[in-house]
Amino acid sequence: MTAPTETAPAATDPRDRQHWSDRLSGADREALGIWLLSRVAVYVAAAMTGWLFYRSQIATDGSEITDVVPFIDRWAQWDFVHYRALAEVWYASRPTGVPLEVFFPGFPFTLWVLHGAGLSHVLGGLVVSAVAGAVAVVALRRLGDLEAGPGAGNRAVLLLVLAPPAVFLAAPYTESLFLAFAIPAWLAARRGRWAMAGVLCAGACAVRVSGLFLAVALVVEFLTSPRRDWRQAPWIAVAFSTTAAYMAYLWARTGDPLRWLNAQEEGWQRTFTWPWDSLEHTFEGALDNGYSPDYAWQFRAEIIAAAIGVILTVGLAVWRRWGEATFVGLQILAFTTSFWFFSVPRSTLLWWPLFIALAAATMRWRWTLWTYVAVCTPLMFVWVAAYTAGGRWTG
Repeated sequence: MTAPTETAPAATDPRDRQHWSDRLSGADREALGIWLLSRVAVYVAAAMTGWLFYRSQIATDGSEITDVVPFIDRWAQWDFVHYRALAEVWYASRPTGVPLEVFFPGFPFTLWVLHGAGLSHVLGGLVVSAVAGAVAVVALRRLGDLEAGPGAGNRAVLLLVLAPPAVFLAAPYTESLFLAFAIPAWLAARRGRWAMAGVLCAGACAVRVSGLFLAVALVVEFLTSPRRDWRQAPWIAVAFSTTAAYMAYLWARTGDPLRWLNAQEEGWQRTFTWPWDSLEHTFEGALDNGYSPDYAWQFRAEIIAAAIGVILTVGLAVWRRWGEATFVGLQILAFTTSFWFFSVPRSTLLWWPLFIALAAATMRWRWTLWTYVAVCTPLMFVWVAAYTAGGRWTG
């Protein structure tokens, strides 16, 4: 991988002041085109897999009954069930059988709002992911061009939408909404606009716990920036405000401000485990020791994704990209100190430094682009089929 460039334009650059208010450029529209076409591809794949991998059962008279799940309902899998429950009853009970405090309120709140406007929770979630993803790819395009030169941004967008777990950018999950806050926040920070960075990061913190890692990374980015202005430092504290508010709510309701963390231990076995023991547990799952084949397959993906995260963190540190190294490294630390590696592949979608670095590499060595496309595109469609055709565990 090639290191992105280090220099960012000064905050006083007139072009910087216009950046957030000007109209979409041709490159921005190209990014949106990539996003739109990728949504068509994912939706077509989801529609077809529902018919090819239908559910069947034998009736009492011996006849076969087939059932094609409606397109919208195919997206109501796994964590979405918890998000929908939160949109319906908030944190008042456990309708899904697990402590819901582990899920931050930002995404369920959007489902609640859109449901009030007449959309089903599933359709509302799909709309949120589609719109938020469009915002995210435009920001990624701009950040990629800033860090790695013209053209790198849209290359990063292409690599993102073809990533194996990219189905979660379309599914009613938190990834797209998080990126819609996180990437613009980082772009603002790289341009020295710390007020905007803090406010946007606060939005990311309301969506998922990864926002906390982003907030810490913003602190590191500010402290290591050659253009830091201490008068803007208080704005970084705003990044932590939504998490602080959520913890205050949990404290008032349950008496435990860290209930969101303890709920992970209670419902998902995410207890502190030394990394070598966590790797051993994950490796045992990857060998199909008592687990179903789809779980064994995913445990292997977990190990690969964690290895990519470690390599990326080291690379960012070597390139002295301390803020990005903090963001990715804290996530890897959290994942590798749980009972087993869990949901690491899905979290790779949040690592925009990975896609920008890969984009820089493909700009320099074109064969790496075709290698990525050849390997990742079929895996991306496998993930779509696994998620939508039968609710297989896909991370």
